[in-house]
Amino acid sequence: MIVGLGIDLAEVERYRFDERTRAAFARKVYTEAEMSYAMRKRNWPERLAGFFAAKEAARKAFGHAVPWRDVEVGHEPSGRPTIFLHGAARTLFEERAIARIHLTITHTATTAAAVVIFER
Repeated sequence: MIVGLGIDLAEVERYRFDERTRAAFARKVYTEAEMSYAMRKRNWPERLAGFFAAKEAARKAFGHAVPWRDVEVGHEPSGRPTIFLHGAARTLFEERAIARIHLTITHTATTAAAVVIFER
């Protein structure tokens, strides 16, 4: 049974930060693992936009805001994106007896999109 659904779009241009701004924004929104992954990629702004869209979609699936860094985007060995929850987000996940999180992310040079489904 689906118990949460979220979708979000992010404009890639908004994530083409200079180094100083990128560091400040990252401390607020992204985990170290997310930043490390994104910065290894040639088109890192697309990755940051995709991660942001996934985090926002997860927040929408919860139905309210949870701390940004409590929702972490990672990848399975196959490359499939996945979500790891920490802190308050993990507590809500357990309290709501969510069994599975589905995530898909796509991006172009200009736009990133993500969909998150919580399933019980």
